Amino acid sequence: MVSCIAQQPYKRTLKLMGSRFDITVIANDSVEGNRYIDTAVAKITRIEKLISSWDANSQTSKVNRNAGIKPVKVDIELFQLIERAIGISKLTDGAFDISYASMDRIWKFDGSMIQMPSEEEIAASVAKVGFHNIILDKENSTVFLKQEGMKIGFGAIGKGYAADKAKELLISKGVASGIINASGDMNTWGKQPNGKEWKVAITNPLDKNKVFALLPIKNGAVVTSGNYEKYVNFNGKRYTHIIDPRTGYPSSGIISVTVFAPKAELADALATSVFVMGKEAGLDRVNQLPKIECIIIDDKGNITKSKNIEIDKL
Repeated sequence: MVSCIAQQPYKRTLKLMGSRFDITVIANDSVEGNRYIDTAVAKITRIEKLISSWDANSQTSKVNRNAGIKPVKVDIELFQLIERAIGISKLTDGAFDISYASMDRIWKFDGSMIQMPSEEEIAASVAKVGFHNIILDKENSTVFLKQEGMKIGFGAIGKGYAADKAKELLISKGVASGIINASGDMNTWGKQPNGKEWKVAITNPLDKNKVFALLPIKNGAVVTSGNYEKYVNFNGKRYTHIIDPRTGYPSSGIISVTVFAPKAELADALATSVFVMGKEAGLDRVNQLPKIECIIIDDKGNITKSKNIEIDKL
């Protein structure tokens, strides 16, 4: 039997789901480490084929094509993901909504916008958004989008979900410890080979070279949503690329949200939701949820944290 001390971390960086994934596993040797990583990659690739709205052959695309026409039978896995997404929509009063994919992209964050869209354009841009128009039939495992032109997309939850499923699979294969980092959605389990907890650095979004805290993560997920790179300024107000699916207006006031949760899927969805809900409402909601914590940095650089989190400032 090989002792645990002999185990080493093996890491691979690759592009999956249109994003950078870093997969780290603790294994006895490089052959075993690479085999585990290959297993995780296969799992994530399979999930991407199921949930991608860019892939015309995916079940998600089929649901979107049949919006306003007929229900579409889907795999139980996709059905349950949509069911949980609707649950998060209810929890966040619609601040999170997978039907955001129906939104007209009227805001541009590439420097090309010279004026704000009109109120009418903004209202029209979200006319087809609304999670209450996603009709689920559990008995037949079908999904029906009531309005023609409606679409669902998993941009704010898909990477976290894929990371959760890959982690579950690796644990079932006997991988005692590892990290799946899906473009900043961190999912960990076990401990480092030296017996210490995995730690995540929280950077200052106003100066990304500065880390203001290092926090241990124990068998959980941490997701940071930041909008300090994509924004526009109009009439002295900064509008960011995270848009409220209920109103069509970009969020403002917050530049970074970090959420700690048992699963990356939930952390992913809540990080986006807190942006949209704003600091007070977002914190209030997080404080009501068990095992969920968050750190918010506002556009003045102030740091606010949920009630049960301890930060060791550097």
